[in-house]
Amino acid sequence: MSFQKFGFEERILLGIEAMNYHLPTPVQEQVIPCIMAGKDVIASAQTGTGKTAAFLLPVLNRIVSNRQGDFIKCLIVVPTRELAIQISQHIEGFSYFVEVSSLAVFGGSDGAVFSNEKRALTQGADIAVCTPGRLISHLNLGYVKLDQIQVLVLDEADRMLDMGFLPDIQKIISYIPKKPQTLFFSATMPPRIRDLARKILVSPSEINIGLATPPAKIIQQGFKISEDKKIFLVNDLISSGTNFKSILVFCHTKAKVKELSRSLKKTQASVEEIHSDLGQSEREATLNRFKSRQTRVLVATDILARGIDVEDIDLVINYSVPYDAEDYVHRIGRTARVQADGHAFTLISPMEHRRFNAIEKFLGYEIPKLPLPETLVVKPQTENKNKAGTASDKSLVRRNRQSDSRKISRSGRYKQQGTS
Repeated sequence: MSFQKFGFEERILLGIEAMNYHLPTPVQEQVIPCIMAGKDVIASAQTGTGKTAAFLLPVLNRIVSNRQGDFIKCLIVVPTRELAIQISQHIEGFSYFVEVSSLAVFGGSDGAVFSNEKRALTQGADIAVCTPGRLISHLNLGYVKLDQIQVLVLDEADRMLDMGFLPDIQKIISYIPKKPQTLFFSATMPPRIRDLARKILVSPSEINIGLATPPAKIIQQGFKISEDKKIFLVNDLISSGTNFKSILVFCHTKAKVKELSRSLKKTQASVEEIHSDLGQSEREATLNRFKSRQTRVLVATDILARGIDVEDIDLVINYSVPYDAEDYVHRIGRTARVQADGHAFTLISPMEHRRFNAIEKFLGYEIPKLPLPETLVVKPQTENKNKAGTASDKSLVRRNRQSDSRKISRSGRYKQQGTS
């Protein structure tokens, strides 16, 4: 099936072509006809399956086909500012040949940004892409009108609930008096997600695409290694993997991100880091350099596990094992996007074995473990039969015994160095 078969307007098709989209992905094939028919949709689709285009294209086509007044026609609610920016960039690309206005409302400390958001919300952008907290801030001031919303999109719904946004989502919905067409996207479908969907959707079309499983084209491999040697292994993987032009490394904490980044910069030419200590403008600039491949290695916290839209990431390295299988899927889902191949390495310390076993059980298969490079293998000590060496060893033992005797004679009891 080609995109022409969906019945999009010609100008939308031009935008699709300009964005270098050729054939629809499975989620697009199933979701787009339902949205075009005006149905509510609940779709389970993992990151990298093309779900953003699946809801944006029919929404854009609806706005273009039925041009109305200056008010918000589509509200897209997302968990993070990174995802808001990504979706806004897609809107700009797909709507290049049509007159559709959009606005990303995702927060920040700059008062001028808030004023610009207020102006756009009151004047009526066609599409508003918002994080829950920031939109609530505007709603509380009384000037945002959502009474003519035609389409409501909740993207990464499971992530929003994990981040505690359920009360905000319920409050936002309370500001929408007329029931809009509602599109509900989530990578996973636990009971609380289905409970929320039942409350806000009417006779929805249910679509499941690759629920919580990594794309088949990702080559997954692991290394069993002690925690103190992980930094050296990451450096070795990056140095030896000359075919990997774009590498994303995930760590649990920003402290570990900073430590690993400092270490890699001593031997690697192009390394940057991204975490919550960076300002929004710094994070955007860092991501843009990574997207354009000015930066080869990006070390990140899980803030990027969802919502980063970077094409052709060759390798994802899990410096630390994720705490649950869903996070593992989202991390490695940064590579092998849509139709590309990819690699994912996971470094597994003894303390993380149980966690990684749980991930393998969730996936239903064992991930191959690779041998460590020879430089990181701890070799057992062998007996030194060299006479000079033996004599030296005996001499060292004698000196230690003499030292111990002097300590005992001075203090009346034995004290180990460094203890009290």
